[in-house]
Amino acid sequence: MLASAIKYAPDYEEAVERIASLLKADYIISRRALALLLLQGDEEIHSLVAAAEGNDAAQRIDEIVREAASLTRRPVSYVLGVTRQRMARSLARRVMWQARARPRNFAETLSWLLTNPLTGIPIAYLGLRYLFYPFVAVFGAGVAVNFLEGKVFGHYINPWAIKLVNAVIPFQVFRDLLVGEYGVITLGVRYAVALILPIVATFFLAFSVLEDTGYFPRLALLIDRAFKLIGLNGRAVIPMVLGFGCDTMATIVTRILETKRERLLATFLLALAIPCSAQLGVIMSLLGKSAAGFWIWVGVVSGVFLLVGFIASRILPGEPARFYMDVPPLRLPRLSNILKKSYARVKWYFFEVLPVFILASVIIWLGKMTRLFDLAVLLMSHPVQWIGLPPQASVAFLFGFFRRDYGAAGLFDLQRRGLLTPRDCVVAAIVLTLFIPCVAQFAVTARERGWKTAVAMTAFILPFSFAVGGVVSFALAALGVKL
Repeated sequence: MLASAIKYAPDYEEAVERIASLLKADYIISRRALALLLLQGDEEIHSLVAAAEGNDAAQRIDEIVREAASLTRRPVSYVLGVTRQRMARSLARRVMWQARARPRNFAETLSWLLTNPLTGIPIAYLGLRYLFYPFVAVFGAGVAVNFLEGKVFGHYINPWAIKLVNAVIPFQVFRDLLVGEYGVITLGVRYAVALILPIVATFFLAFSVLEDTGYFPRLALLIDRAFKLIGLNGRAVIPMVLGFGCDTMATIVTRILETKRERLLATFLLALAIPCSAQLGVIMSLLGKSAAGFWIWVGVVSGVFLLVGFIASRILPGEPARFYMDVPPLRLPRLSNILKKSYARVKWYFFEVLPVFILASVIIWLGKMTRLFDLAVLLMSHPVQWIGLPPQASVAFLFGFFRRDYGAAGLFDLQRRGLLTPRDCVVAAIVLTLFIPCVAQFAVTARERGWKTAVAMTAFILPFSFAVGGVVSFALAALGVKL
């Protein structure tokens, strides 16, 4: 009864009546309700009606739905949903009154503190600075990486593998494939297991703790106002936060955003300025010895995110959708939930990344044999040296094309060998964060937004990342900043 009492805009009411007049079969629900579902693009109802009414009626209904969709740039489901919201608020005002507010309990007070900008932003900063950062950068990238790389691989696995390969394989060219400078075992497996795995594991543990407390919906409310400046709203925090796990997965999740404009903006910002979990963990470890360097990186990347998003939102036509989100109660995280989520994510990530690292080692080996790799390194060395980095960093940026975390691991390796100064690490971390997306993310972007859009984004991001790195490098040198 209530659904039939809601009146939509005349054009939509006319479309509903035209669709309802074409429905002749018997259905469990009213023809008006069916027509509304069809108008909003419900695929299950569309299949049901097409089977019951026949192809001719289904085609005529599709024409009416397309006409209604052309009336606005926003989805019809969104427009009708806003109308229902207004009706619900009107009814609520007639039958409800404001009772005297009861005192807040501790959980409600904490929830309010987390969503209030005056307190929520400092709390987020303190959590990142004194909990998240030390756990990932100090323990994960320090203690765990030193043990796995220095002890396990340095003293046992690599020497044993080199000795075995040299004894079994007589040809040097094939030895290089397995245990050379860019060998499958000495580089690919070592990067995946000794450098990336402990960082990813600690990151996902910390991420799962925050997720299980119910903090992320409150983070969405906290940053909704800031996101509106870049043409998005708090709902976009979901793909953005997922991007800190995997940008490829987050690009797919942009489907939850209401409008094509928002999905395009979110995809672009994910490709430009959101580091994935392993890349973020390695960057945190890369800058772990310099808190000032870490916060310079955070400030520059955040500033680029907001500035580019603001400009892009003014260029792209359309209006942002309204924001509403269910906020679950805060709760203490459960150890079983944390362990299950972390294990599933680490397992998924490791089995995805290990083949890529191995494949990258094989491609580099082939490139070394054909000299194509040396040519690519030479070409990349020009912008790399322009921003003040040593030419050896060119290899890390080439690695970043296969996977961003692979490139970050390359930079981390250079730092451990003493080839990067603290200032170099800051500049390199900024450029690699803003660098072109990895192959997997590029492919998903092309599938979701189209090849032309994916290529256009990459064509902008590649020179832009080095331009920002050059500006930061020159600014730090000119100001005499010591890290």
